Amino acid sequence: MPEPYLKIGDVARKVGMSPSVIRSWESLGLARPRRTQSKYRLYTAEDVKLLKRARFLRKVQGLNAAAIVQLLKKEGKVRPAADGNAGAIGAHLRHLRARRRLSLAQVAESVGISVGFLSALERSQMSGSVGTLRKLARFYKTNILDFFGANDASSRQVRPSQRKVLEAGTGVRMELLAWGNTVMEPHLFRIAPEAGSGESYAHEGEEFIYVLRGELLICVDGEEYRLKSGDSFYFESATPHHWKNPGRKETLLLWVNTPPTF
Repeated sequence: MPEPYLKIGDVARKVGMSPSVIRSWESLGLARPRRTQSKYRLYTAEDVKLLKRARFLRKVQGLNAAAIVQLLKKEGKVRPAADGNAGAIGAHLRHLRARRRLSLAQVAESVGISVGFLSALERSQMSGSVGTLRKLARFYKTNILDFFGANDASSRQVRPSQRKVLEAGTGVRMELLAWGNTVMEPHLFRIAPEAGSGESYAHEGEEFIYVLRGELLICVDGEEYRLKSGDSFYFESATPHHWKNPGRKETLLLWVNTPPTF
């Protein structure tokens, strides 16, 4: 059985450092807590393991934070921080709107979100849900892969530390498994308890889901399906759909779109 999530107080006791230090190290990529809708941080055993390694490097080897991050990146244990990803998305959205000489109000009304929320997205103060990002990509007639910075060619083999990552709203992490001149868009989805896609969305293509761990509640054209570990699911993307993790533990999915979507 997968290990349950830990709260920051539990992690602090296990690692032997204060919650404030743990929070400050998050910005360096030394932890990747999920967030519930109530904004509570939830940590995995992998987060604890990485933080213990970082504490060892600081206490025993005397490395500062920058040196710790550099070493762990070389070891493939630290991925680019989510904040940098959010900043890239915000700048990209701002560029798309400015290039078309559109106002915040024009784009927000067309996509169906508030002006304030769109402004916060462009200033990287908030992250958009999967549904919102797909609607924006469709409005701008671009591909959601642009938000990953996935325009470069991909090698046949992609190691975990090389994956392109998109934090799509609170508690949803999309890891791109292949990119470039592909006819499929394969992702590894990590979905925290209570997190989901937000509003319904639709686009061209077909989708396949395989549940590696946890549960997924998906609603397709008004009909709900509860998927569990080992279940697979196929549907046409043009059918309005939304989804969430209804369980108490992280859901891990292999999710494939074809063709690459926008």
